[in-house]
Amino acid sequence: MSVQIPLSPEFIGNITRREGLPSPGRASIREIVHLVNVVEKTTGIRFIRMEMGVPGLRAPEIATQAEIEALKRGVASVYPPIEGVSSLKNETSRFLKLFLNIDLKPEGCIPTCGSMQGSCAGFLTVNRTDKNKEGTLFIDPGFPVHKQQCHVLGHEYQSFDIYDFRGKKLRDKLKSYLDTGKISSLLYSNPNNPSWICLNESELEVIGTLANEYGVIVLEDLAYFGMDLRNDISSPGVPPFQPTVARYTDNFILLISASKIFSFAGQRLAMMAVSNAIFHKKYPDLLRYFTSDVLGHTIIYGALYALSAGASHSAQIAVAALLKATNDGLYNPFKDIKQYGDNAKIMKELFTRYGFKIVYDKDLDVTVGDGFYFTISYPGLTGSELLEELIRYGISAITLDITGSTRTEGLRACVSQFKRDDASVLEERLKMFLGDHK
Repeated sequence: MSVQIPLSPEFIGNITRREGLPSPGRASIREIVHLVNVVEKTTGIRFIRMEMGVPGLRAPEIATQAEIEALKRGVASVYPPIEGVSSLKNETSRFLKLFLNIDLKPEGCIPTCGSMQGSCAGFLTVNRTDKNKEGTLFIDPGFPVHKQQCHVLGHEYQSFDIYDFRGKKLRDKLKSYLDTGKISSLLYSNPNNPSWICLNESELEVIGTLANEYGVIVLEDLAYFGMDLRNDISSPGVPPFQPTVARYTDNFILLISASKIFSFAGQRLAMMAVSNAIFHKKYPDLLRYFTSDVLGHTIIYGALYALSAGASHSAQIAVAALLKATNDGLYNPFKDIKQYGDNAKIMKELFTRYGFKIVYDKDLDVTVGDGFYFTISYPGLTGSELLEELIRYGISAITLDITGSTRTEGLRACVSQFKRDDASVLEERLKMFLGDHK
C-alpha cells in the first residue's frame, strides 16, 4: 500500500474503527500497541515506538542458560511450590539486604507472574483486612492497569497527582485521605511511571510514618529498581542503597520486577516481599473471604493459589541465578540499563528542539533525571490531540490522562525501543511536525 507520512486522519480513523478500538486519545496502552502494529503492517512504515515500557535489551545469558538447564532437568513437568523455590527465596532475601539494606526473611519473598499479579494479590488480601475500610490510595501519576485491577475486583480507590505536593506538602495531602478511615492500602512507583520523579528519603519517611499511624499497608512498586541513574547503587552491600519505605514502616509489601532491571519481561516473573512483621500478623476480617486470617498465608494459599497456583518453575530458577550472580558481584545489571538514560537524553533534546515541552520537568528543585520514561507536550494541543497527531507522523506514545495525571496536555514517552539509528528518523518526523503545526 502506497502511503506516506503524515498519514491522513481518515486513514487512522478507518483502521481504528475496523479494529474496534477507541480513538487513540482514549485508548489503553495495549490498544495503542495494537493500533500501531496494524498501521505498521498496513503501510510498511516503522514507527518510533514510545507507547509501551518493554525492555530494549537482551535477557542476560546467565538467566537463559539457567532456564535451559532447568528445562532439560525436567522441571517443566513439575508444579512449582506456590511459595517459591528455595533458591529464589533465599537469593531475594540476600538481594534485599545488599541493595536496599533491609532484613527480610526468605519466607516473605514470594514469586508472582509479574508485578501485575503481585499488585493484584496485594489488593485481594490487603483491601480485605478491615471491613470498615474500602480500598487503595494511589499516589499518581501511575500505571493505569493498577486501577483497572481495582475495578475488576470491585474495590474502591482514591488518587491524587503528587507533583504539586512534594516535600513538606506531602504529609497534609496524605492525611486528608487517610483521615477518612477508608484507606486499606497505598500504592506508588519509585522511580515514578510515567513522570520519572523519585521520592526521596524524607518523603518516604512521611509515607512510612503515616502508614504506622493509620494502619495502612504500603504497596511499593519497584518496577524500575535502581534506574534512578543519578545514584549508583550497583555495589552489593555498599551505600547508597535503593530508597524504600521499608526503612520507616513494617507495614509494607515490595513489588520487585525482573522485567526492567534484568530485561526478563517475557517470562513474567517478579517477587512480592512481605515484611516480617505483617507476614504472620492476624487480620480477623480476612476470614470473610479466606480460610486463614494470617496475611502471609492468605497471600500465598488464598490469593496466589486462586490466581495461578504458582509462577513458572523454570523462570524462578532463571531469576534465582540472576540474583545470585548480582548478589555475588559477578553480574552488574545496573551497568546495562544506563543505556536508557542515554536514550532519554537524546530524545528529550530532539523533542525540545522542535517545539515540545517537558511536562514533569522538575524533581523537587532539580531537573528530572534521564531514565526509562519522560513526558512531553506541545503548545495548543491537549494530550489526546497531540497523540492523534503524532501517530500520523509515525510516532506513538500514551496520554498522561490515563495515568491519573492532572496534566491533561501531556504524553508519556518510553525510551526503551529507541535505537541510535532512529535519531535521524525521529528528527526528520519532528521537523515535519513542527512545520505543519506552527
